[in-house]
Amino acid sequence: MPREWNTPTRDPWNAPIHNILKAIDNHAHEYFKSGDEWHLQKSEELRKYLKELKTWIHKTEGRL
Repeated sequence: MPREWNTPTRDPWNAPIHNILKAIDNHAHEYFKSGDEWHLQKSEELRKYLKELKTWIHKTEGRL
């Protein structure tokens, strides 16, 4: 069943966004397990990218 909020702009980005969210979770898990701040830094970089991507999607859809 397709998502109600899906649009032609969002459609090709759904899988990458899902994978980026999983990567953020993996980095957070590794940071809490090891204390290695590299994982914390990478999760923050991915969050920033995801925020920028979602802003671009909204602008492209004319929502901003």
